[in-house]
Amino acid sequence: MPRYTVHVRGEWLAVPCLNSTNTIEWLGKEAVRRYMKNKPDNGGFASVEEVKFYIRRCKGLGLLDLDDTVGDALEDNEFVEVVIEGDIMSPDFIPSQPEGYISLDGNSLTTEDLVNLGKGLYKIKLTPEAEAKVKQSREVIERIVKEQTVVYGITTGFGKFARTVIPNSNLRELQVNLVRSHSAGVGKPLTPERSRMLLALRINVLAKGYSGISLETLEQVIKAFNASCLPYIPEKGTVGASGDLAPLSHLALGLIGEGKMWSPKSGWADAKYVLEAHGLKPITLKPKEGLALINGTQMITSLGCEAVERAGAIARQADIIAALTLEVLKGTTRAFDTESHRFCDRVQDAYTMRCCPQVHGIVNDTIAFVKDIITTEINSATDNPMVFAEREETISGGNFHGEYPAKALDYLAIGVHELAAISERRIERLCNPSLSELPAFLVTEGGLNSGFMIAHCTAAALVSENKALCHPSSVDSLSTSAATEDHVSMGGWAARKALRVIEHVEQVLAIELLAACQGIEFLRPLRTTTPLEKVYDLVRSVVRPWIKDRFMAPDIEAAHRLLVDQKVWEVAKPYIEKYRREHIPESRPISPTAFSLGSLRMSADDSHDHRHQNEL
Repeated sequence: MPRYTVHVRGEWLAVPCLNSTNTIEWLGKEAVRRYMKNKPDNGGFASVEEVKFYIRRCKGLGLLDLDDTVGDALEDNEFVEVVIEGDIMSPDFIPSQPEGYISLDGNSLTTEDLVNLGKGLYKIKLTPEAEAKVKQSREVIERIVKEQTVVYGITTGFGKFARTVIPNSNLRELQVNLVRSHSAGVGKPLTPERSRMLLALRINVLAKGYSGISLETLEQVIKAFNASCLPYIPEKGTVGASGDLAPLSHLALGLIGEGKMWSPKSGWADAKYVLEAHGLKPITLKPKEGLALINGTQMITSLGCEAVERAGAIARQADIIAALTLEVLKGTTRAFDTESHRFCDRVQDAYTMRCCPQVHGIVNDTIAFVKDIITTEINSATDNPMVFAEREETISGGNFHGEYPAKALDYLAIGVHELAAISERRIERLCNPSLSELPAFLVTEGGLNSGFMIAHCTAAALVSENKALCHPSSVDSLSTSAATEDHVSMGGWAARKALRVIEHVEQVLAIELLAACQGIEFLRPLRTTTPLEKVYDLVRSVVRPWIKDRFMAPDIEAAHRLLVDQKVWEVAKPYIEKYRREHIPESRPISPTAFSLGSLRMSADDSHDHRHQNEL
C-alpha cells in the first residue's frame, strides 16, 4: 500500500493510500484531516471542506494538479507540502524571481547558467550577433521554399519518408503533423525546473543560426520561456538519435497551443489557455520550423547539466562529511606517518578513511571530464539538416546523435556512485560499536531504541540499487525508423539514471552526515575543529540530537536538503580557502580531497592530534 509523507504547517504526517486512483486533492484533504485530528482546536478549522490549499513537491517545488491521481503524479513515500491558503509560506516554497537576463549566442552557455535558468533566476534575450545569424539562416530556407528545391525535412517527409516530396501548399501542415505525431512520450512529466532547462537549451542551440528558424518564431519561444509557460513533457520516449525527438516534440506541441502547459500563474491547463493568460499567442510554424524545434540532444544534455552540477556539489560536500566522520572515529590525516597512531593500538586506519583522497579524487576528475563534454554539447548545433548561411546551402549530417553525452553520463554515474559506496562503509563503522568505540547504532538504551540501524540499511539499499543503475545504457542500441536510424545512443536513459544515481549518493551522504553528528554527541564535551563545529551547528539547526527513537525519514530529508542546497559547502568553504591561502604554495599540486580533509581537521596550531583536551 503506497504512503506519502505530507508536510502541513510544520508537521510531517504519514498518509497511506489504498487506491492509487485517489486524487491529489484527496491526499491534501486527508492530510489536513489528520492534522486537524491532532489539534485540540482542530487547527482553527470547522471542517476539512472549508480548507483551501494547493500542493507542492518537497523536491523540485513543483505545483501538483489537484485533479491528477496520486498513482500518476507521485512515487511511493514521496514528500509533499500542503500549503493552506492565507498562510505565510516557508521561503523554500516561494518560487524564484528572475534577477536579470542571460544573453544567449549559442556559443558561451555554461552548465551553471543552464541550471540557474532552470531555477527561474534569469530571463533570456538574444545577442545582436545571434539575431543576425538567425535572420541569415532563415533567408536560406525561404529561398529553398521559393525555388522548390528538394531538401530533407524542408520540402520532404522525415526518416523513411525522406524521398517523399511535399508540395509547397502543404509545408506548414507538414511541420504541424511532425510535432503532433512525434509527441509520443510516456511517463511522468519533467518538473518545471527541468522543462525550463530544456526550453532554454533549445533556444541556445537555435541562437547559433544553423537551424533555419525565423527570428519571429524564436522570439515567441523566448517570450514563453520568460513567462515560465512550460509544456507538459513526458520523461520517457527518446532513444537519443535523431535527437530527443519525443520530448522536444512535446515541448513544441505546447508552444503551438496544443497539449498541456504549466506556469506559476495558471498551474496545469490547456496550453492555449496558459499562453493566453500571459498575453501570448501560439506559434504558427513555417517551413522547417517544426523540425528546428525538435531535432537535437537537448533532453540528454539539459538533464546532464543538472547531473554534473549536482555531482560537483555533492563531491565537494562528501569531502567535508568524510572529514567529520574521520574526526568521530578518531582517524588521522597523516596516513603514512608511522607515528600517527602512537597513542592507540591501531597501526593504521581502514581504507574507507585512509583512502578517501584516492577514491574521492577520481570522482572529482570524472566530474571535470564529463563537465567539459557537456559544456561543448550545450553549445553545439545539433539540428538536421544544418543551414550554412555563408555558403547558402544545407547539409544533412549526424550532429543530432547523442553518443557523446550518453557515454559521458554513463561514466559520470559510475564515478559518482563511488562516493556512496565508500560513505555506506563509513556509516557501518559509525554504527558498529566494535569499530567505532561508540554506542551501537549511535543511540542510548539500545534494544529499546534502534537508532541508526535501519538508516544504515537504507544507505545499503541505495548503494545496491546504484550498482544496477550504473550499468551503462549507451552500450545498447535498437534500430528505429524502418532501419533508417539504425544506431542510437539511449542517452535519455543515461541522463535520467545518472540523476537517480546522484540523488541516491546525496541521500547516503545525508545519512552519514546525520550519523557523524550523532557520534559527536557521545564525545562531548570534547570539540572538533572550528569548521567542523560549524557544520555540526548547521545540521543541528534542522535536526535535533537523537535521544530516543523517532520518525527518521524527515531528518534524512532535511539533511538531504542541506546538501542539495550546498549549505554544508557554504559553511566550510571560507575555512578551506583560508587554509589554502596560508599553507599551500600555488606551485604545489595537491588532491582536492586530501586538501579538504587536511584543512578541515587541522587545528589552529597546525599540529592537530587527539591528545588535545579541547578537540576530538
